[in-house]
Amino acid sequence: MDLLEETAPQGNQPEYTVSELSGAVKRVIEGEFGLVRVRGEVGRVSRPASGHLYFDLKDDRSVIAAISWKGQVARMQVRPEEGMEVVATGRMTTFPGQSKYQLIVDDVAPAGAGALMAMLEKRKAALGAEGLFDPARKQAIPYLPQVIGVVTSPSGAVIRDILHRLRDRFPRHVLIWPVAVQGQDCAAQVAAAIKGFNLLEPGGPIPRPDVLIVARGGGSLEDLWGFNEEIVVRAAAASRIPLISAVGHETDTTLIDHAADLRAPTPTAAAELAVPVRLELLATLDTLGARLMRGVGQGVVLRRQRLRDLARALPRVETLVASPRQRLDGAAMRLAAALGLAVAAKHRAFDRVAGRMQPATLRAGLMRQRDLLAARGDRLAQAILRRQERRGERLADLSARLAPALARMLGDAARRGAEGRARLDGLSARLEAAPRARLQRLADRLEALDRTRATLGYQATLNRGYAVVRGDGAVVTSKAVAEKSATLEIEFRDGRLSLGGRAGKRGKGDGESGQGSLF
Repeated sequence: MDLLEETAPQGNQPEYTVSELSGAVKRVIEGEFGLVRVRGEVGRVSRPASGHLYFDLKDDRSVIAAISWKGQVARMQVRPEEGMEVVATGRMTTFPGQSKYQLIVDDVAPAGAGALMAMLEKRKAALGAEGLFDPARKQAIPYLPQVIGVVTSPSGAVIRDILHRLRDRFPRHVLIWPVAVQGQDCAAQVAAAIKGFNLLEPGGPIPRPDVLIVARGGGSLEDLWGFNEEIVVRAAAASRIPLISAVGHETDTTLIDHAADLRAPTPTAAAELAVPVRLELLATLDTLGARLMRGVGQGVVLRRQRLRDLARALPRVETLVASPRQRLDGAAMRLAAALGLAVAAKHRAFDRVAGRMQPATLRAGLMRQRDLLAARGDRLAQAILRRQERRGERLADLSARLAPALARMLGDAARRGAEGRARLDGLSARLEAAPRARLQRLADRLEALDRTRATLGYQATLNRGYAVVRGDGAVVTSKAVAEKSATLEIEFRDGRLSLGGRAGKRGKGDGESGQGSLF
């Protein structure tokens, strides 16, 4: 009796499976917390390769696991970072695999301007530590650019102000890259525009800008947040084209201002910094031209006066040439006597040489030259013979080597010809057999299709004992349609049978059992 009491069920509570209980808890939580906004500090943040975002929301006593799927992360204007205080909007659900509840986050917003500023300062310090804001990296803005690239919204007042100011000061060629200047697409489009301008090749179909202006009107910190994103700051710092940042009003400061080569307080001021005033430049050129002409004239006058002063210090020309002139006269008087003495000396030398010149001496010289010429002719003839012999030996050697090479070439040509003929015979045989094989395959396919047609057609069904009933020319599939038809036609395997009159009327009087007859 005691054993029966111990094994008896305790009460009448229902039994749940683990999945049933988990599903019930999931429905209760999702039903009670369909859409919630939770304020807390971002804890651990994980970004796996899938693109989803896993993070924790915590306060001083509790922690809630939060998830943002890949599509939700792409729509976020502000990404949660560890240590940020945020307000997360989403829905509560459970994860049965780990018996935990979690928040599926659709959007994240900083919990007040203080949190946003703290995140901004943290990002500014991190990027500054990399040297992106180093003044040594900044480039000089060209004094008079030929082409100006503007990255801004094409529909706002900013681009009109920039174009108006450029037209007033110094008209230049302007290229506009339209972008979103706020919202979730702002940062990606601005960074892509800066990189796109830098990828233009000098001298290409689209002129490469000499200076870039990134401009936007004033707004709140949240509106300007796209220009604080890391991808925008890195694109501005990496730009090889000098860049002027003109985001917001004079009191607004974004991270792109620190990475840019020059910051303008307003978009209009950016246009003023990009180009000088044309009229002022012309006036300056006129002033400098006048100063140059005055300077050149005054320089000529001063040099002329200096030349006069130096000329007065020089001696007279007559004084300078008097002594050389006297030396020239003395040399001219000595020249006549010297020429006579030189001619007499040459005559004496000629007489001495002429006395030694005899016919026998000339004949002896001619004989020596003739013997020398004959000896050289003999050596030349012997050299020619030796060279001819060497050439003949080389020719014989080449002829001996040519015959085997010619034989090998003829053998190779014969072998290749035989191989080509064999290959041609094979190809001819395949060419002759190919049409027959193709016709046979087509015939087999046609026969198979005909068998399929016969199998799928209703004629095969008629051969098995069935019939097709047509009323007034149409196929009849019900008794009611057959009774209403004026004529009936029955198709059997071996032909068709036509019946006149309404089938329903013919069937009512046939037989005592009330069973109508089709015929």
